[in-house]
This record gives sequence, C-alpha cells and structure tokens, in this order.
Amino acid sequence: MEARAAARYIRVTPMKARRVVDLIRGMNATEAQAVLRFAPQAASVPVGKVLDSAIANAVHNYNHNNVESLYVAEAFVDEGPTLKRFRPRAQGRAYRIRKRTSHITVVLASKEGTR
Repeated sequence: MEARAAARYIRVTPMKARRVVDLIRGMNATEAQAVLRFAPQAASVPVGKVLDSAIANAVHNYNHNNVESLYVAEAFVDEGPTLKRFRPRAQGRAYRIRKRTSHITVVLASKEGTR
C-alpha cells in the first residue's frame, strides 16, 4: 500500500523546502506531524499540509485504519516555475527578482505487509 500526496506551485524556494523534507524522510507519520508542527521553518506549514493529505488519502482510498503503521517512504521537492519580477535600482537600472516555486510530494507506506 502506497499513499501519495503532492502540492504544486507552492511559493517557497525548493532549497528551503528540502531542508524541511529532509527532517521527516523515513519517519513515522505521526512523529513527522509532530516534528513539522514545531519546526521553526516557514516551509514546514505546506509540507505539513501535504503530509496530512497523504495520511487522509491512505485512510480514505485504501481503508487504512492503523495510522500508526504508516511511515514516510519518499519525500521530495522539485523545482516549479520561477516568477520573474523587476526591482527598480539607481540610475534607471532594473534588477531581476526571482520568486521560486516548489512541487512537494510525500509518499507514505505501511510498515506491515498488508493493512
């Protein structure tokens, strides 16, 4: 059994989101929720929402009632499109501001062979 959830076009840089995802990879799902709840990084909020969605997918789609046996099998962050903006600078120049986006994916698996 493998439940997955993904959030796309999240307005957080992939490098910052990867720091948070590295914290929970391989962890028990309920432990990962607790870690993300108290993590000081701003990216822990969208990663926590994706984890909650993956747990809900496991319960709803696979009738997996034992949430304690779920663990984070895969968690990764891909780079989304970059929004390009311009900032006015001195003497008529313009500097480019890159607002990066992320695609966050979390895959949960069950520690036991079946449900």
